Amino acid sequence: MALRLTFMGTPEFAVPTLSEIVTRGHEVAAVYTREPKPAGRGMALQPSPVEREARRLNLPVLTPKTLKTSDAEAAFRAHGADAAVVVAYGLILPKAILDALPRGAFNLHASLLPRWRGAAPINRAIMAGDRETGVMVMQMEEGLDTGPVALGECVPIAPDMTAGELHDALVPIGAGLMAHALNALERGALTFTPQAAEGVTYAAKIDKNETRIDWRKPWQEVHNHIRGLSPFPGAWCEIAVEGKPVRVKILRTARGDGSGPPGTILDDQLTVACGEGAVRILELQRAGARAMTTDDFLRGTPLAPGARLA
Repeated sequence: MALRLTFMGTPEFAVPTLSEIVTRGHEVAAVYTREPKPAGRGMALQPSPVEREARRLNLPVLTPKTLKTSDAEAAFRAHGADAAVVVAYGLILPKAILDALPRGAFNLHASLLPRWRGAAPINRAIMAGDRETGVMVMQMEEGLDTGPVALGECVPIAPDMTAGELHDALVPIGAGLMAHALNALERGALTFTPQAAEGVTYAAKIDKNETRIDWRKPWQEVHNHIRGLSPFPGAWCEIAVEGKPVRVKILRTARGDGSGPPGTILDDQLTVACGEGAVRILELQRAGARAMTTDDFLRGTPLAPGARLA
């Protein structure tokens, strides 16, 4: 017998899971997502990726600002859902909401718990230089990503892999895992393993104040910082163009050869000295322009060896 579910998610990462559970025949009573936000040049309100997919599937959409009121609890209970599927929703589920679900709430989380609990596990795993991560289905509790794990799968992180590439690798795996979890839940065969008490780390939301590149750090840390923030929000620096500072996002790098004062361009391939070693910039994006390769960028913005990036 198919489950009656509420789905709670917001970004593109959550969309394939919503599509998969509908394809598997589960009844989605309601989709909860974050309210539309202004974006673009006209700052028009833009629905979340999950809202767009829910509308395409003709599912009812709710965008409450909080779930902590009695009205929000009553509205949630009125759906009569057996369980909830939660994927990067963005709001905390209070105890009253969790208690309203006879068979529980199940969160799809993009890390190998208990490592990288929290908002930005994909970015933080790469920024820390982790060699593997994964995706897990866990039963939700009141704590932040503390619940027992039902299913999980490991994914290697290649040395030059960006956050965007890792995101895309985890998405289909996560959608499949959640589908398997719900199938087991239907049969009463879903089992759980408590998270380890050791090895807990937290993946804090990326703050704009930590996106600027610090060329004084060793090349590996600079490289991890850049790929961990690529393509969004993007690690950045400033270059001097006709005597004026221009902000540029660095989207892809590799290990480079040479040394020099941190931030110094060492050759005509845009190799930049770090506090130890160097990185070679492969892809970058000037403010207001498209992303481009180093060769294309240098054709329009020549930067000679000896110039400095700040």
